[in-house]
Amino acid sequence: MQKGAILVLSGPSGAGKSTIISAASENIGEYYFSISTTTRKSRMGEENGRDYFFVTKEEFEEDIKAGNFLEYAQVHGNYYGTSLKPVREALQAGKLVIFDIDVQGHRLVRAKMNDITTSAFITPPTLAALEQRLRARCTDDEAVIVNRIKNAKDEITAVGEYDFTIINDTVEIAAKQFVIVAKAARLKQSSEDEEKFITQWLANNLY
Repeated sequence: MQKGAILVLSGPSGAGKSTIISAASENIGEYYFSISTTTRKSRMGEENGRDYFFVTKEEFEEDIKAGNFLEYAQVHGNYYGTSLKPVREALQAGKLVIFDIDVQGHRLVRAKMNDITTSAFITPPTLAALEQRLRARCTDDEAVIVNRIKNAKDEITAVGEYDFTIINDTVEIAAKQFVIVAKAARLKQSSEDEEKFITQWLANNLY
């Protein structure tokens, strides 16, 4: 059975992460897209259990105390977190687990599961292009857009912490690059895998 692996995607809101995943989905093998739990209100068209798990602040904080999150953070005044159970189940089933999380979340996943984690930072080619996209989608008011742009300026400074950078100028090219990154994530060996390989390799000794 194919081994499970983790692929963390980060990037500014409006970078096109979901669009790229959708465009590449038929070419990356079996995967599980980790659905975040959040305390923010749902947007038009979003469904509970498909886009996010929407919970109250009190429910989220109870899960924090119970240790039910792989990672969590406060972003734009709301909690976002990744539940451990479905991630473990997907990894055991040999799936590629894809996360769409922020820089803080990436650092936390790296700290806990670095051996099987590959990461990519997805961004438009320029800050101006990002602002244009945020305004074009007409889902946020001016204050939210300004805040997202401010956060993007902060997040771009962490790009060096990621294994790959995907510049989303055109979705077609970015999706092809994403497929390459996804395949690379599956090939990454954990420390345990490396030790097993070395032991087996040395055991087949003719001398």
